[in-house]
Amino acid sequence: MLKFIKGNLENIDGVEIYPLISLLIFFFFFMGLFWWVFTAKKSHIKEVSNIPLNDDTINPNQIK
Repeated sequence: MLKFIKGNLENIDGVEIYPLISLLIFFFFFMGLFWWVFTAKKSHIKEVSNIPLNDDTINPNQIK
């Protein structure tokens, strides 16, 4: 299977730039994510972490 993909990609001019672009996108995305996590306010993190516990919806099975 890999030889079919590799054979087709060898015929495309400039294809060697795509893995580099993918690596840079991956790197900058996760560096931005790490920066956001380390600079986020603790109060915001605590508020967001409690959202799943604050379920105010009414379940039809609970109404009698």
